[in-house]
This record gives sequence, C-alpha cells and structure tokens, in this order.
Amino acid sequence: MVESAVINNGLEGVVVAETRISEVDGLRGKLIICGRDSEELAFAVTFEQCCALLWNTGGTDKPDEKELLERFGAARVDAFKVIEKSPFVLDQEHPMDALRSACSLMASQTQVDWREYARLSAALAVFAANWSRVHRGLKLEKPDPKLTHSADFLRMLRDKEAAQGDVAALDTYWTTISDHGMNASTFTARVVASTESDNVSSIVAAIGALKGPLHGGAPGPVLEMLKAIGSPEHAEKWLKDALDSGKRIMGMGHRIYKVRDPRAAIFEQAIRKLEGAGATTGRLALARAVESTAERMLAERHPDRPLKANVEFYTAVLLDAIQIPDHLFSSMFAAGRVGGWCAHIAEQRLHGRLIRPGSRYTGKMPS
Repeated sequence: MVESAVINNGLEGVVVAETRISEVDGLRGKLIICGRDSEELAFAVTFEQCCALLWNTGGTDKPDEKELLERFGAARVDAFKVIEKSPFVLDQEHPMDALRSACSLMASQTQVDWREYARLSAALAVFAANWSRVHRGLKLEKPDPKLTHSADFLRMLRDKEAAQGDVAALDTYWTTISDHGMNASTFTARVVASTESDNVSSIVAAIGALKGPLHGGAPGPVLEMLKAIGSPEHAEKWLKDALDSGKRIMGMGHRIYKVRDPRAAIFEQAIRKLEGAGATTGRLALARAVESTAERMLAERHPDRPLKANVEFYTAVLLDAIQIPDHLFSSMFAAGRVGGWCAHIAEQRLHGRLIRPGSRYTGKMPS
C-alpha cells in the first residue's frame, strides 16, 4: 500500500524516464526530434533516414544510406511473406486489428539493433497497404525492394508509381509523427520492453493502445466534418449547430499543447507544396476557414481552455490529398509511429528498469 503518494490518475506531469529521442514543449508549441526542430526535420529527410536517426538516439549504431535502403526493401519483402502465408489476418474488418494480428505472426526477437527495427518498421506499411487492397477487392501486391519505403507503399496501395510530390509528402507525414514524447502507445511499448519481453510483443501492445479513439483516432472524423461543411461560407453555421448540441469539434485541442500543434503547421506546409507542384488538394482553403472559425468560437465559449488545431486536423487534409483512403488513417499513423516505438524499446532495454508503479487500495479490508 502507498500511503503518502499523490495520486495522478492520468500520470500527467509524472516523469517516468529520461530520453534523448524527442521533446514536446506544449507551452511554446515545439516538437524536437533527435535534437532537431520537427519543422525543419520534416522536409529534410526520408522516413528511412528519420528512423536511422531515432534508433541511433535510442542507442543503436547508424547504418550507411545504401545499407539502410536495402534493409528496408528486404524487410518489406519478408513482411509480405507473412501475409502471403497467412492471408486470413487481412480479412478482419478493423484495419488496426489486422495490423496487430499480422505483426503478431512475425518472428520474436529481443536484440537492440537497427536491422531488427527496420524489420518491424517496414512491415506495418506492407500490412496496411495490403489490408486496404483486400477490402477493395484487389489481390495482394508484392513490395518492390528497389523503391524507397514511401514510394513502395504508395505503389502497393495504388497499383501504379506515385508522383514524387506525393512520395515527399508521405515522407514528411511519417517523419513528423514518428515520435511524440511519452504518449500512450509509446509508454505501452516501453512497459512491455521493461519486462524483457520480445520486440514484437512491444509493438503489438503499442498498436493496441493506438487503436483507442482517445489516442490515434481523430483524422477520419475530421475529414467527415470537412465533407459535411462543404464550403467555407457554411463553417459558421455548421460549427455553431455542433457546439450548441454539445458535440466536440474534431481536430481541435490537445492534452499537451496550449498553442497550435506544430505538426498542424508542418502538414499545412506540405499541402501547400503539393499545390505548388500542381496537385489539386481541394480542401486546404476549407480547412483553414474551419480552423479559424472553430478557434474563434471555442475561445468565446471556453476562454479558460486554449483549444487550437492539433495534429489530426491537417492530417486528414494531407492524407486525403495524396489519395490515402480514410479507412487507413489510423494504420498510417501506426506505420509512422513504429519508428519511434522501436527507438523507445531500444532506450528502455539499454537504460531502463522494470516499470512497476504503485497504487492505493480503496477496497474493503478483511475483518
């Protein structure tokens, strides 16, 4: 029994680990990943390069560029063999269930090695793309190990090579969401790793945490909201009706950030880049109008609560712009966040100890 401990049911403000992987500054609206500002890193590296930085920060050696690309390509091919052998896992209706099940079929290992983390990180994109194909009535599509990770994912999803602008936008998305401090799924991965269980178990547990709507589940509803509003001039009435009926405005507000989520700014810039390259994204002007209107109305109704755009708001617009089906939005998040999970697993194995918090018993005592 813990008599004197202060109880914090959500563990908010409780520091459970020291980390070199990322820092979330909620007051200033800054996200630092591997010692670099996320707003710079997001447009400077591919997803593979970002993963190498994460894993090196987490304690592994750093591969050269050629070896990194080859390992990711080979890992995608190996992941395809898993679902080729057991295609039934992709029949599950919920994409995160399929992702969790497919990942659980992978070989279990415990070593701290970037090659092991490439094996895990490459797999989730293969599982996600082929789950989407199955549920669109298409046959499984083998990876092309010669392509970059983002390019191959889009090719598997679409049955054709993606434009370079779309590939760059996906690299930006996956790099930006690759890590975000001690969030629920990352903490889950570290708890499992702290027991000295295997890496696959840690990732499967993290996927289970990410499936929950309070953690990874808002981009789809944001897109539904934008579709329902339709055009900027309808934003005021739609949002007023929603707020008057007690509904939450999706994509607004964050547990940590007291200002606008920096990842929203990154994705907004990525969408502008797509437009500059000639792509027709369609919803950026609408999203900006809805964001500004929602921010004003929320400030009027809740002056004590800073409710600004969070990562999900422009995630919906960006993924829609590069033709990602909304049924894949949560899986896309997992396919990027897995790079950070692996870094935290490595860091926990090298520097942590068994995570075992206390609790205060409030039940009956024996007479």
